[in-house]
Amino acid sequence: MKLPYAEPYKIKATEAIRTSTREEREQWLKEAHYNLFNLRSEQVTIDLLTDSGTGSMSDKQWAAVMCGDESYAGASSYFRLKETIQRIFGMPYFLPTHQGRAAENVIFSALLKAGDIVPGNSHFDTTKGHIEFRKCHAIDCTIDAAADTQLEIPFKGEMDLDKLEKVFQSYPKEQIPCTVLTITNNTAGGQPVSMRNIRETAELCRRYEIPLLIDSARFAENAYFIKTREEGYADKSIKEIVAEIYSYADIMTISAKKDGVVNMGGFVAMRDADLLRRATSFCIMNEGFVTYGGMSGRDMDALAVGLDENTEYEQLHARIHQVQLLGELLDEYGIPYQRPAGGHAIFLDAKKILPNLPKEQYVAQTLSCELYLEAGIRGTEIGTLLADRDPETRENRYPKLELLRLAIPRRVYTDNHIRVIAAACRNIFERRDEITSGYRITFEAPILRHFTVELEKL
Repeated sequence: MKLPYAEPYKIKATEAIRTSTREEREQWLKEAHYNLFNLRSEQVTIDLLTDSGTGSMSDKQWAAVMCGDESYAGASSYFRLKETIQRIFGMPYFLPTHQGRAAENVIFSALLKAGDIVPGNSHFDTTKGHIEFRKCHAIDCTIDAAADTQLEIPFKGEMDLDKLEKVFQSYPKEQIPCTVLTITNNTAGGQPVSMRNIRETAELCRRYEIPLLIDSARFAENAYFIKTREEGYADKSIKEIVAEIYSYADIMTISAKKDGVVNMGGFVAMRDADLLRRATSFCIMNEGFVTYGGMSGRDMDALAVGLDENTEYEQLHARIHQVQLLGELLDEYGIPYQRPAGGHAIFLDAKKILPNLPKEQYVAQTLSCELYLEAGIRGTEIGTLLADRDPETRENRYPKLELLRLAIPRRVYTDNHIRVIAAACRNIFERRDEITSGYRITFEAPILRHFTVELEKL
């Protein structure tokens, strides 16, 4: 018989999980003002809030931690990370930061001025937040197919080149400091972008003399999908695919807490020495000196190893296998989600699961609360709360998709945990007609409200 699939690693340490009662969860959720970000970690049984910084580092990464050089200037850890970034991404210059949003802060401080336009394929929350905080405008140029959760196409997170060119033609190039291409496209459901689309986006940007910035949090997972889904790449290694991707980029930002599999860290890299000089000032002001930025030496060494390890096919396949397993179980139970299964998460289609709930009652947030109450599982709303208010009218922006993201941490949970998640989703789906009311906001911040919002049950 054919041997069953097994993970390409073994476990050296475990962490105990406490199972709570529904009565406890009801009280904890009320005390958290129905915002799952406000829950304490020990109040969560299976934590799918994010895959950012929540992965399990390898023994080689932990060994590298002991080699960390904590020198303020010129640390050897910096140069080991620099060599890895140049070898994998081909980017000659980089600045370390404490995480991805800090990388965005550094580069957007150097690039953006009030009134600028930044087109992209579904800017994620912090990206849009940094753009709008600077009185600039993010314009979504994602393909329309991304809004149909039941449509199965291999590269559903792509840039619509016609939409992008229309933006280029509508504004002077001086008003468009960069185009942001996110791989994989998180907001659209962890959906990948093909090499063809990356290349054609880069060609269009160069024709209009606009730099291409690749938001790279899940670059390795995107490369995995190119290898497994795009013609001509099956025989190429993940590292070869990554090298080609970044040959088309002028700038990259990365939250290394995802595909770098570290608990903290990120960086911004670029080809332009003049841009590096401009960005350096903001790095020093907001992060730290250029040879550590917002990272300790031990984190830089762990990241150098993580980038190398996680650009190998076996590691990526093990991680994406779990996401696909959850998708297969949801298919068996008839539960709608953004298809096909993404790279880092399953995105439940809250509108289809709770079709009778008014959009004003925050449908995806309601579903996230129900899942926590059902089994202590914490996910993230990717819907109206995250979309925030229009910065000018202050009206709610109602996105086409109301999704509940279930992000799977790397090398943390077993397939049995995945089966528990699927069973909990099934239980909610079977009693969906009983869920007749949602929530309203009692407090919200003026920007990036979903992190600290407080709600009450209707």
